[in-house]
Formats: sequence, structure tokens, C-alpha cells
Amino acid sequence: MISKIKDSMNNLSKSLDYFWARNELISKNIANANTPGYKRYDIKFDDYLDKEKSKFSIGTIVKNPRFIPIGKDRKDLVAPLAFRDESTSMRKDGNNVDINIENAELAKNTMSYNIVANQLTKELSIIKQAINEGRR
Repeated sequence: MISKIKDSMNNLSKSLDYFWARNELISKNIANANTPGYKRYDIKFDDYLDKEKSKFSIGTIVKNPRFIPIGKDRKDLVAPLAFRDESTSMRKDGNNVDINIENAELAKNTMSYNIVANQLTKELSIIKQAINEGRR
């Protein structure tokens, strides 16, 4: 049970990290919308996560109940990859940032961040309630 809670909290935490990093990149793109030659940046998290998952199999994990893992979980080492979008631009100055698309992506990313943050808050509230009820 505790491992499921830990995994859930870890996944929510990594999701928040991803949305935060993507928010920073989108903001950087918006700030450089008028910079000649600037190419937009974005983050691909799914491709990297799939690559990391394929490296490990269940057979490599120790399943002894007396085993206590020490150090960081393998999940903590997964990080999103930022990439530069080198696609051609419709502008003469070589900049490929479309301010309308970036603003829409920023709004979508902000909503996703808020949804995950609310879910994390609910998870922590459930844990707090369980601790408080256990004291009675």
C-alpha cells in the first residue's frame, strides 16, 4: 500500500516538474518571438520515458521482501528532453515562433499543471486524514 502511495506521489511530482520545465521553455519562446533567427524550443517527455522503460525488465528487480532499496529510485533519474524546433519559418527573419500557438500552449500547460497540483494536494490530504484518524 505504501509503495503505491509513494509511486503515485512520485509520478505526480515528476509531472509537475515536466509542466514547470515546459512552462519555462514556452515563456522563453514568447520572450524571443521577435528575435531574428530564433528557433522555438519544446520538451518531449513521452519518448524519453518510453526509452527508459525499455531498458529494464522485471527480472532485474530484486523481489525479496526483506530487501530495503537504498538511494534514489530509477524513476527519479527520468528527465524530459528539450529540443529545438528547426522547422522552416514563415517569417523572413528566420524566427519560427507563432505567438498565438505559444500562448495557447502556455494556457494548456498551465491548466495541466494546476490539475496535477490539485491531485497532489488531494493525495496529501488523504494521507493527512489517515494519519489523524489513526491517532484516535
